[in-house]
Amino acid sequence: MEENFNIHLGKKLRMRRLSLGLTQTKVAQAINVTFQQIQKYEKGTNGVSSNRLMQLSNFLKIPITYFFEDFKEFNDNKADNNSVDDLNFSFLSKTFSSLSRNQKEKILQVLRNSEKLEKVI
Repeated sequence: MEENFNIHLGKKLRMRRLSLGLTQTKVAQAINVTFQQIQKYEKGTNGVSSNRLMQLSNFLKIPITYFFEDFKEFNDNKADNNSVDDLNFSFLSKTFSSLSRNQKEKILQVLRNSEKLEKVI
């Protein structure tokens, strides 16, 4: 899978770079690597570290998920949103309960105000 993904990511990188009219040198300078490294990324010869992927995403002005789209083994967990929601609720609940009474009241006031704002809009 890793090798296939490197090739997939390389194609996505090349497609985005060309659509923006950028050279490999320009992209390389932006993320502080050589243009040869960009060539290796685009061919799928070398994998891209998470840090470099984030740099590429920022420079090319695309969400990081762009590189994963259309990859046959990629699962973005859209069908599994309930477990994510449960985790988010659990985190928020735990965090909220650890706040002081004054902090809780401020958050509740913000929520009340946003509710009033929605009714106006």
